[in-house]
Amino acid sequence: MRNQERFAVAVRLKNGRIKVKKEKSSTFPKFFNVPFVRGSIGLFYMLYDGVRALIWSGNQQAAKKEKLTKKEIVFTLLVSILFSLFFFIGIPFLAAGFISSEGSWFNLLDGLFRITIFIGYLVLISLMKDVKMLFKYHGAEHKSIACYEAKEELTVKNVKKFSRFHPRCGTSFIFIVLILSILIFTLVTGPMWIKFLGRILLLPVIAGIGYEFIKLSAKHSSNKIIKLLIAPGLWLQRLTTKEPDEKQIEVGIKALKAVID
Repeated sequence: MRNQERFAVAVRLKNGRIKVKKEKSSTFPKFFNVPFVRGSIGLFYMLYDGVRALIWSGNQQAAKKEKLTKKEIVFTLLVSILFSLFFFIGIPFLAAGFISSEGSWFNLLDGLFRITIFIGYLVLISLMKDVKMLFKYHGAEHKSIACYEAKEELTVKNVKKFSRFHPRCGTSFIFIVLILSILIFTLVTGPMWIKFLGRILLLPVIAGIGYEFIKLSAKHSSNKIIKLLIAPGLWLQRLTTKEPDEKQIEVGIKALKAVID
């Protein structure tokens, strides 16, 4: 769990006890806090805190000799970034170029291939046992936050009542970025290498616009047009969240209380 001031991770240890780590959130200088800039900068800091959370929680379950070293962490992150660029940008780009390398038809195909690959990727990893467990904790996170936002007491019984789908979820953000990319990448013209480079360099711009949309949708969540626009992202959460059990909800509550107390 994370807000502007605090950052907390809760993990259930092998002995059944819940261990909580609490720190200050990573924040960026105030001059970056302007529309369309704060989104891309803030995303970097959220990813940074997210990676720290994953490493720490993973190390709690590992034996002393199995804990990740700094070199292993850096190597894993670099490989992950390269894999993501190749899988979600390179393959759709090459596939669209094979069919048509010019005009809006190319950009539309590129975007549709990217969305298809992303959804297919989620479907495949959701079949993995460990990922199913991860998605249950994701559901516990959403339900705990929904309970808190409804101003109800954070108990397992209360949290269970709420939906595991949340409009400000990272899954919804990614889906919005995928849709925006189809529109924005049409502005990049020229040789194929320019188009490919533009797809990488424009990612922070698209992230900034997507962030502002998520922020706007949170303020006007009752608006019918906003509801329609955020609906696909909520549908996609059927893949990335699962109904948690009571023990997982307890972990979600512990993490949330650590940042709001």
